[in-house]
Amino acid sequence: MKETTPIGFTARLKTDFESAVQRVTEALKAEGFGVLTEIDVQETLKKKLNVDFRPYKILGACNPPLAHRALTADAQVGLLLPCNVVVSQGEEGMVEISLVDPLSMLGIVTNPVVEPVAREARERLERVARSLQNN
Repeated sequence: MKETTPIGFTARLKTDFESAVQRVTEALKAEGFGVLTEIDVQETLKKKLNVDFRPYKILGACNPPLAHRALTADAQVGLLLPCNVVVSQGEEGMVEISLVDPLSMLGIVTNPVVEPVAREARERLERVARSLQNN
């Protein structure tokens, strides 16, 4: 079931964590997004704080044509890029995928030229969430 929150979309997959990361990366690619950054929160918290945390990765996804359009309209939009996608281990056998809603971020951007870009990014990320949920 895909859920919408004030800041994004959520899908739940019945699979293992690494397979979920791979599926998310492939679904993003199908919508023109590449993963520019990958933050392994579990590893970082263990290394920096010596605490155990569930598998949790933050993927920084970017669609270059959309990013270019947004940055051309307003260079400060770079503060909101890339679009974050979180892959986190849920209850046994379930992995939760959360994708940011670019329109929710638009509330702090005053340039109206950026809105159509955010809408297109949102539509693409919604399709990613739906494709993950349907597979």
